[in-house]
Amino acid sequence: MNKRSIFKLLLAAPLLWGTASAQASEPMRYVYPAPESGADVRLGYYWELLQAALEETTANWGPYEVSAWTKPLNSARAEMMIKASLEITVMARTSSAEREKTLLPILIPLDKGLTGYRLFLTKSHLQARLKSVRNANDLREFSIGQGANWIDADILRSAGMNVVTGPTYENLFNMLEMNRFELFSRGVNEIGKEYENAKPRVPDLIIDKSLILYYPLPRYFFFSRTPEGERLAGRVEEGLRRLMKNGKFDRRYQAFKRSILADLSLAGRRLIRIENPTLSAATPLGDASLWDSLESELKALP
Repeated sequence: MNKRSIFKLLLAAPLLWGTASAQASEPMRYVYPAPESGADVRLGYYWELLQAALEETTANWGPYEVSAWTKPLNSARAEMMIKASLEITVMARTSSAEREKTLLPILIPLDKGLTGYRLFLTKSHLQARLKSVRNANDLREFSIGQGANWIDADILRSAGMNVVTGPTYENLFNMLEMNRFELFSRGVNEIGKEYENAKPRVPDLIIDKSLILYYPLPRYFFFSRTPEGERLAGRVEEGLRRLMKNGKFDRRYQAFKRSILADLSLAGRRLIRIENPTLSAATPLGDASLWDSLESELKALP
């Protein structure tokens, strides 16, 4: 290399270093879907966990930004936006083999599988009938409402359940009010707040006291299958595993679990188990540390 070429490189070096420095200091942007309505508080715990994972990695990954998208967004639309790398960069969704083909999951169940324990919102006149339900076959006598794009609808159908679907989260509460279906299956982590919000407009609304339905259902953070999606996911996975190692993940989870179970009466419920055929082979079912059980809280009848 001649002196003139070396001189040109020396002149360019500060510009290159400045560009690299600017890129290194740019915050990593995590944009998640806004709630579908003002009453939708289902995912607050997961976004707080995301923030904690990012904070845990600031020293070696640098700054970050976390924000909700500016408009209410249903899960199907949010998933399409992540796939197309449009605005939304992360979502917390229950998983399936099909979803894991198109989106990049971090294979850590964020709520240790609590979403798979299902209670029913229903009308008070159905409580007597529900007390007589002993097994999945008995449960097939009831119509169960679910979102049209929710994986739960596929799981319930595969077990022979009578499933009625609605187009949006809010619409399902209206359908229950109008008796379009009899049971609205909800995760134990969702049903308490939903009951409080819906009760004023559905006076005869109750949480069934007889049953709890279970199927393994992990909820993961998902990202796009792009280089940027992989980078964003890499940081979050490192943060989650640090939280698990230092005990902060479990302390946060236990506080979350106590808060949601405080007002739910689980003792004496009959536990009905069904399979989840939508799970991928990558689901970490063999790692007991990643899952929780409500068996001790249930003291379920045989």
